[in-house]
Amino acid sequence: MTNHPSPPGGPARRRVARALVLGLVLAAVTPTVGGAASAYPRPGAPTDLGPHVTVFDPSMPVDQIQATLDATHARQVDNEMGTERYAYLFKPGTYGTPEQPLQIKVGYYTEISGLGASPTDVVINGKVEVYNRCLADGGTGNCIALVNFWRTLSNLSINVNAAGQDGCRSSANFWAVSQAVSVRRVAVSGGTFSLMDYCTAGPQYASGGFIADSKLPSTVNGSQQQWLTRNSEVAGWSNGVWNQVFSGVVGAPDDATFPDPPYTTLPTTPLSREKPYLFVDERGRYAVRVPAAARDTRGTSWSGGITPGRTIPLSDFHVARPSDPVKTINRELARGKHLLLTPGVYDVDRSIHVRRPDTVVLGLGHATLTAVDGAIPLDVAGVPGVVVAGVTIDAGATESPVLLRVGREHGRNASTPVNPLTLSDVYFRVGGPHVGRADTALQVNADHVLIDHTWVWRGDHGVEGFTEGVNGDTDRWRTNTGRYGAVINGDDVTATGLFVEHFQRHNTVWNGERGTTVLYQNELPYDPPTQADWMNGDVQGWAGYKVGDHVRTHTLHGGGVYVFNQNNPSIHTENGFEVPETPGVRLRHIMTVNLSAGTIDHVVNGVGGPADTTRVGAPVYVTEYPTP
Repeated sequence: MTNHPSPPGGPARRRVARALVLGLVLAAVTPTVGGAASAYPRPGAPTDLGPHVTVFDPSMPVDQIQATLDATHARQVDNEMGTERYAYLFKPGTYGTPEQPLQIKVGYYTEISGLGASPTDVVINGKVEVYNRCLADGGTGNCIALVNFWRTLSNLSINVNAAGQDGCRSSANFWAVSQAVSVRRVAVSGGTFSLMDYCTAGPQYASGGFIADSKLPSTVNGSQQQWLTRNSEVAGWSNGVWNQVFSGVVGAPDDATFPDPPYTTLPTTPLSREKPYLFVDERGRYAVRVPAAARDTRGTSWSGGITPGRTIPLSDFHVARPSDPVKTINRELARGKHLLLTPGVYDVDRSIHVRRPDTVVLGLGHATLTAVDGAIPLDVAGVPGVVVAGVTIDAGATESPVLLRVGREHGRNASTPVNPLTLSDVYFRVGGPHVGRADTALQVNADHVLIDHTWVWRGDHGVEGFTEGVNGDTDRWRTNTGRYGAVINGDDVTATGLFVEHFQRHNTVWNGERGTTVLYQNELPYDPPTQADWMNGDVQGWAGYKVGDHVRTHTLHGGGVYVFNQNNPSIHTENGFEVPETPGVRLRHIMTVNLSAGTIDHVVNGVGGPADTTRVGAPVYVTEYPTP
């Protein structure tokens, strides 16, 4: 992922550097460190949430909480491909004081969440931050946020207190992240919120993320390449780079002059359901709140009181550990239990089956399901009200046909418009921490499904053991295989925040009718060895977003397809987007961009000029297709 920075509050500077040097990334990744999470202080942790969950109480000394969080950050700040997973949960109350603020830094595979019924029930006097990683010159150069993936912040308030920090660090609460990172149900006050880290040495690139159901102060977008803010309130937004989308956001900027700035603004969100969250009730009992689906909404779900929905006691969940056999998990699901996946990596050698309506599958601390022997790790029936949230799904070395299947490809799927099956913060990896192979990562066959923030990623870097350079990339193309990222066969499917990258054919194929996407982000694969390896029949390349030829109604708001053919810069892709030419299929605010290698000849269906190396970093925009 590449980007270009801008100073806080200033316009985006129209320049771009070469995409991330993968060798630097791999050299900078710290090897996995052994040892159990229980070696750290874990005051107040309920035994049934496992050894990788820590629960804090406001009566605990601030320095003890700080030391616990600092120790985990030191382990996780560079542990991009490691197996450790952590969740830090805060009981209702206030943490930190004006004189001794609690200043949290969040590393890989770490969740920071409040346990209140409302975000205002947990207050952090201090900060919750992510900074750039500096990948060169002994940790002082090439400072970027391009690989700051896989972390979660939710359900609390931050009263920004920078006591003890230097002048630049005290200027904002920094949240410099890229894909597979969510901010949900967060209220920030007392300072600026910055989505880039402008305090470290350059180039300070960042590559996208997601905010929902939050109340934010003046926000510095800075170098963020793409971003979706949904159902929130913002006091201000500084600038945009390529693709900034606002849906149902009070205070969102106007998009009338698109693409200058490159904003896409929807006054309301067509379909939304907030992510389930764990909380502690007034009697100290743990429960999960499952928000209800809503249509045409604007602003936060909690401004007028508790978020509408239902409450499920934790006793109704099977609280799983990574050591649990799949047959045990399936037995508990068949008995009517919901599923709480505690932090860790689960080896899944047969499908976890979710068959009952209204079942909740909730992962803590980026719980990860890894396919073994070509299994489909998660198989969800097309029934109403199922919610899968906070789960990462990895391909294994033996090819899986699918990593997450929703509904049957042939047969009855009974989800409903009023109670859609929902995926929230569900992430996919084909490669990265190990060799991965899958035909399709996400397959949605059911009707009436909501995909609320996903990153579907075929790894462009990792620790699979390949040598770097041209030969290594060729090996990756042949070995680390993923044909399709997301295949949507169901009707009436909505995606809010669909990030899909690097797959070897169409990254997204949308075959269902009446589909809606609000923000689409895609990078084509970096590593096709030759043009012959990147052909769709007689057509050069595979579009990053393909709507099936038979589809009559489809809508996309805010979409980008990027090209960086690192392995062979002479490769062409004919179109970034391919859709049927019919009045009911409409694309609004779409673009392609060249990241310094390869060419996309057209934006959509032969319309729009080439994104080639004569305009590196300068998008080619189409405001509406077809033209009104």
